[in-house]
Order: sequence, then C-alpha cells, then structure tokens
Amino acid sequence: MFSEKGKIFLFILFLTGFSKLLIAQNSSGEDELLRQNIQVLRSYFIENNNWHVVKKEVGTDVNALLHFIEDQPIEDILHNLNDTQRVAGNYVMRLPENVEDSLSVPGYVPYANQQMEVQIIESEYLASVKPEDIAVPPAIIREAEKEVKQVPEGEGMTLFADSVYTFPDELYIPEVIPDSVLNSPDLFNDLVRRDSLRREYIEQKRVFYNDSVKADYISKIVSVYRAEKYNENLQYRIKRYKDEVKLSNYYTLKAYNDEVVAQVNDSIKAVLNVLMNYADHIDTMNLSMVNLYGESENILLENGAERYTRIWLKNEQNDSLAVMVKNTDKRTVQMLIDDGVTFSRFKEKQTKDFDFESLKPDFNKFNGVGKSYELETPWNIAGDGSIGLTQTYLDNWKKGGKSSLALLMVLKGSANYSSKDGKVKWENSAEFRNGWIRPGGDESELQKNDDKFEITTRYGLSAFKKWYYSAELNFNTQLFRGYNYPKAENPEVLSAFLSPSKTYLKIGLDYKPSKNLSLFLSPLTMKNVYVRDTALVDPTNFSIQEGRKAFWEPGLNADLKYKVDITDDISYETKYKMFINYKDPLTKFDLNWENNFKMQLNSYIDMRLMFHFIYDDDVKFPVYNADGEKTGDKPKLQVKEFFTIGFSYKINRKVMRTHRIR
Repeated sequence: MFSEKGKIFLFILFLTGFSKLLIAQNSSGEDELLRQNIQVLRSYFIENNNWHVVKKEVGTDVNALLHFIEDQPIEDILHNLNDTQRVAGNYVMRLPENVEDSLSVPGYVPYANQQMEVQIIESEYLASVKPEDIAVPPAIIREAEKEVKQVPEGEGMTLFADSVYTFPDELYIPEVIPDSVLNSPDLFNDLVRRDSLRREYIEQKRVFYNDSVKADYISKIVSVYRAEKYNENLQYRIKRYKDEVKLSNYYTLKAYNDEVVAQVNDSIKAVLNVLMNYADHIDTMNLSMVNLYGESENILLENGAERYTRIWLKNEQNDSLAVMVKNTDKRTVQMLIDDGVTFSRFKEKQTKDFDFESLKPDFNKFNGVGKSYELETPWNIAGDGSIGLTQTYLDNWKKGGKSSLALLMVLKGSANYSSKDGKVKWENSAEFRNGWIRPGGDESELQKNDDKFEITTRYGLSAFKKWYYSAELNFNTQLFRGYNYPKAENPEVLSAFLSPSKTYLKIGLDYKPSKNLSLFLSPLTMKNVYVRDTALVDPTNFSIQEGRKAFWEPGLNADLKYKVDITDDISYETKYKMFINYKDPLTKFDLNWENNFKMQLNSYIDMRLMFHFIYDDDVKFPVYNADGEKTGDKPKLQVKEFFTIGFSYKINRKVMRTHRIR
C-alpha cells in the first residue's frame, strides 16, 4: 500500500500527464498547475532538510530553473537539465532514519512494543531456567579450594583457644598437675591415656572445621557464579532480541524509504518536464548586433515566430553591405545578403603611414589614485570561546582519593543587526558547551557531564520608548549520547542528538533600556518537544505520549537577560527563562536559570563559575520507596555547578565596509 505522500506523488503525475491539455483549455488552470509543480521542486530541493540532492550541479540547475519561473530568465539551464533527464539516476535521496512517519510503517517495531517483548522474555526465562541448573566449571571449584583459609595440621589447638570448640569433661587436663597424680602410676597412666585421646579429638575437630569452612566457601562461590551467569544469559537474550529488532527496523524503513524515494524522483522528473516545456515556450532573447561604426539593430529571438531586420556591415573605408537577419527560433538566426548586391575586386593600395605617437602612454591618467576609508555597517559580530582542563593523579596516596581528568569547552557567538535610527533590531546567537570527565584514572569509563547546543534568533520593531514588538525562535538540544552512569552491559541511553530537542516560537514585547538588560514577555508562545530516535530513547520520560515522537503546548514565556561588569576584570551574567503552560497554568511550568561569574586573569586565561538550575514538568525522574522499589515518576529540580580555569579568546567588533575616494 502507498503512503499518503505516495498518493500525492501519483496525483502530481496525473496532473503533469494532462498539463498541456489543461494549459490549452484554461489559463487559470495553467497558473495553478505551474504553482503546484514549483512547490514540489521547492519542497525537495530547498525546504525539506531530510531530503538531499544526489548531484550538486543538478540542484544548482533546478534552483536556477525555479528562479527563471518565479523571477527572471537565465541561460544554459534548459540545456543542462535536458542532458540530466537523459541520464538514469535519482535527483534527490533520503536516509532511512529521516523517515518522519516511521511508526506507521508496516513491520516497524516501536520502542513501547520492544519493552513489552523484553518483559515477556524476562518472564519466560525466569519460568524456564533455574540458577541451580547452571553447571559450574571444575576450575572454579579448584580455585575456590585454593583460596579458602584452613587451619594447618598441628595447629588445631587454636580452635579451642579461640573458643570455636570446647573439650568434654572426660578429656579435661588441669593446667597444673598435682604431685599425687605424678606419684601414682595408675593416675599417671590415666593422664597419659587422656592426653592421647585429647590429641586425637583435636585433630578430628580440625579436619571437621576445615571441611565445613571449605564447603561453605565453595557453596558461596558457586552461588555467586550461578547468579552472574543467570543474569548474563538473560541479558544476552534481551540484547540479541534488541539487535534483531534494530536490524529489522532498519531494513523495514530502508525498503519503505526506497519506494518513497523512487516515487519522489519519478514525480520530480515529470514536474521538470512540465516546467522545462513551459520555460522553453515562453522564454525569449533580445539579440543586439553592432557594426564597425556603432550602428546597432535589435531582433527578438523566440520559438514559433519569424522576425526580420536589416543591418549594414561596414569596413574601415566605410564600404557598406546590407545583410538581412531572420529569426528561426530562440537560439538561431539566419543571415542573407540583400538581393541586387554585386561584388568587384579591389585593387591593391599602399598602406598609410602609421602614427606611432598614438602608442605613447598618457601619464595624466595615473594621477587619480583614490584613497580608501572604512564605513560602519549595522552589524556587530561577537564571539567567546574557552577550554578548561583539570587533571589529578594519585599513586600510593595515604590520605586517599582517586585520579581524575576533566575537560570543559564553551563556544559562544552572536551576529546582531541594529538600524541607524534604532527602530529595527535583529539578534542572532549560538552556544555550544561540552564537558567530559574520567573519574578514577585511565581504567574508568569516560562520562559526559555537560552537553548543550542552542540557537536563538530574535527580530524586533520599535513599539514605544524602550519597547519592541519582537518575535523569537529558540532551538536547543544535545550532540552526544548521555547514559545512566556507570554503564551496565546494556547501558540505558537517557538522551541523544535530537532526542530530545526543544523548540520555542515566541511573539511579544521586548524591553531594552540598555545593551546589558533585556526583558522579553511573550504571551503567545508555542513549545515543541521532539524525540527523533524513539527506539533508543524512551519518549515517555519527556511527557510524550506512547507511540508518538513529539507534542506541542501553548503558554506564556518570560526571558530576562542581565550583564554587569563588577570590575574591569570581573563580570556577572544571568539568564532567566520561565514558561507557564496555558493548559494547566497553576501546576505546570518550566524554569531555566543560568548564573555565570567570569574573572579575566590575563589576555588569554580566565576563571569561570557557573550555577545552572532547571525545573521542567515534562522531564520525569523515577521515584523509589524505602525498599528500593519504583513507585512512579515525577519532575525534580536539576542543579549543575561548574568551576573552571582555562584558556579563552573573544571577539567583539563592528562589521566595516571599505570604500574608495576618487
């Protein structure tokens, strides 16, 4: 079955197949068909970022054709596109992971279904496999026998000295033997017999103790081994299932995407044929011909029309010859000599003397060398970048601690436009922040502790006094995957590129009393949360309904930005953003508050301290009871603090334009 896009493409093919008939019958139908064809090309070659042009030169030609249809004529485009049409291949392509409607593709397994199947696998495994059924390699038992601590032969008395065992009364021997026993042969022989029995009793207990300790230790090692193998086998089954689903989803989307790409390229080919025929039909060219004496004649070149003009060819002796020029199509002219023209051969003449004085240069022409000067433009470009590195190494450190390595990189840039009268302001900014840490030295895993990519553009028109009517588009996401550290064998992915991403569209009033203070109030705000890869990241953690990738919600937004220079080298900057949801304004709101302190130590080294607080009702965290059982999810206040010393570099300058004085 075809998707909705496939049906649209077939409809466009139907329209293009009867385009010439519609053009001949109805001029309004011609305009509508032309508009639809132009929109098809614009959507796949210009507007939709999920589609990519296969050959750059083809995209350039199509773009030029669109400008020809929409704006003004250009040359050589139809020739290039005609050559392209004859060569088999695609015009545009799309990667399978960029399929927007993947959840509706037959055979594609969404994240929620995968989680349900994982629960079934776990239940079946727990019901069919018991830990005690797992065989233990003999090498594990032999290694355990070597590791167990035993009482050596001849040292069994330590068990009685440590009160592990006690002697029965019949084996009791006093510490001090009375003289009466020593003087009595019977009593002395009985004492010797009791001492012999006592040594046998001690050895029996030593052997029994060693056997019981060995048995307990081996039983413990076996239980640990079986538990680990039991969990390892379960995780292997889950991982094998997820790998199979991931591969199946890829080939499912690839087959679906290949079918859609083929339909799109067929539609583009048909649309190009219509537009090229339209351009070839209406395009004209004005050809101007000039003779030796500067006399000119013009002729309009056009398909399906015949036009004539005459031009007189001249030589240096002012001899004339009339030539008739005829238009055959928009690329070709035919030239004929006028009827009644006769030719006679000229006699040889001596050439005139040449005036070599005309070759001398005129030095007066070199006196007008201009001087350059610079002119300010309404644009101002600024940038700020820093890299901070912290490394700690410990070896045999008595006071304790662990080695660590941390890196933080921050890049900020802006390009702002302000008209001379101050009535128009256009502010554009971008921020990239990325940090990594390796706690515990080289053997530990590398962990991400900061990741931010944000782009903001705000356009304002003067309203009254210091207020501006403003509209803003804000987009932020992260670039790298974030895990639930420390990683397990199958680590839980908490976030990834565009998973999630947040987009805000704001319309309101912006108060700008100075360049260091801005208060933007936007009662018309739309917030979008989007998760690109629902198989990798659970969208329900960001309040997205199961089976969907995104949601929109309206609300009120307030942005406050303030910067102050405490001293020449110390500055403080704060950014406060608050979003209140209109659907549930009393209980649901978002808060994002950044506080940055900066101390410039010298031209290239600075010290930075940042406090960042986030509260987002759409971001949920698991909640556990006292027994460690999960009881639900709820939003929590997120706190981040950074203190770094590192290298920095910044720019802040006006964009200048160079002119030359004559």
